[in-house]
Amino acid sequence: MSLDPELRERIVQSVSDGFDDQLAFTQKLVQMPSLRGREHPIQDLLYRELSSRGFAMDRFAMDHAAIEAHPGGSKFSEDHSDAPIVVGIHRPRAESGRSLILQSHLDVVPEGLHDMWTDPPFSARIDGDWMYGRGAADMKAGAAANIFALDALRRIGLQPAATVYVQSVVEEESTGNGALQTFLQGYTADAVLIPEPEEEMLVRANVGVLWFQVQLRGVPVHVREMSEGANAIDGATRIISALRQIEADWNAEKGAHPHFENEAHPINLNIGRIEGGDWASSVPSWCNIDCRVSIYPGRTAEDAAREITDRIAAFAQQDAFLSNNPPQIVFNGFYAEGYVLEPGTEAEAVLGRAHEAAIGAPLQSFMTPSYLDARVYALYNQIPALCYGPKSRNIHGIDESVSLSSVKRITQAMALFIAEWCGIQELET
Repeated sequence: MSLDPELRERIVQSVSDGFDDQLAFTQKLVQMPSLRGREHPIQDLLYRELSSRGFAMDRFAMDHAAIEAHPGGSKFSEDHSDAPIVVGIHRPRAESGRSLILQSHLDVVPEGLHDMWTDPPFSARIDGDWMYGRGAADMKAGAAANIFALDALRRIGLQPAATVYVQSVVEEESTGNGALQTFLQGYTADAVLIPEPEEEMLVRANVGVLWFQVQLRGVPVHVREMSEGANAIDGATRIISALRQIEADWNAEKGAHPHFENEAHPINLNIGRIEGGDWASSVPSWCNIDCRVSIYPGRTAEDAAREITDRIAAFAQQDAFLSNNPPQIVFNGFYAEGYVLEPGTEAEAVLGRAHEAAIGAPLQSFMTPSYLDARVYALYNQIPALCYGPKSRNIHGIDESVSLSSVKRITQAMALFIAEWCGIQELET
């Protein structure tokens, strides 16, 4: 049942009343450089914030063996974070509504060269409508919105009439194993809402992602005898050409995949890092290429990984040097399938009403060719996975920023969604 118009206005106003505090908290999050493996302090902060609001608290580590045994588990490496996952649990006096997971991740990608930023990358500077900083959009504004949407209900003496789990995970930017661990831990609900920076739209379809490293070995000699050696970096450039052919072939298949057929380039292969050699006057004996590639929903990571491995091996067989020095491929991070949110769920209908009340326009959906933790909840919890959040600029880039007016509108929509989806009851005193 739709919310009463008077109640709807009270909730929207309550978000506005608390928005200064929400911005201050978001700035505090952005100012904490929670890079991979360094998320312990920010997860501790989330634990304290949720605990101070009266949530029942849970904090747990990732179970390597359980994740490795699950088909949705991504690959561990020495860089994998050991920061804990934090869950705050709201339990109502009586369970009369539908339960909900509010999820966010607090790990951020590396900031790049600091001298390219207008301000230090963890400044959280506000300039007009924009807050700048690594992670401001992806997705610390969303993490704060999860908490402050619930605060807005509390401010007017209300609480959800169903169980709500506020989950803060890590490893979203590299494996997705944090979200998977919440599933393995047993957490589930009737729906999940993840406020990633999605331009005030709902994600309809999302790709899977693989991370892998191609390792090549050369024959080192002094450059005066260069023709007698074999340059591993030169070999890497030939392998990159072969990888680009795989990318082109997969993009050519887009017509067979609903939600992707009208995209210009739905499958993206990124050469994210290349390292090799030891000395400018020595033919390099080694080169490693770190890659990321997306895959269509419905295709397993294992199947895509097999094709990559087989095709690189076949290419190497046709190369005079690589045929005798075959490259090795190591999968070392994301190993995740994509998902599709089928239209017609009641959760989407409720979000649509909340969005229209807060934004003033119908909710639109789209395909995004990036990894999202929503895949865990869609594929394994098998619940409606709503990925929906504020407008942003330059996520993973220089001068990343999030629109503050958009954050406010999204938080209002989230509070309205929670009130209708979960139902409301008077706050316990």
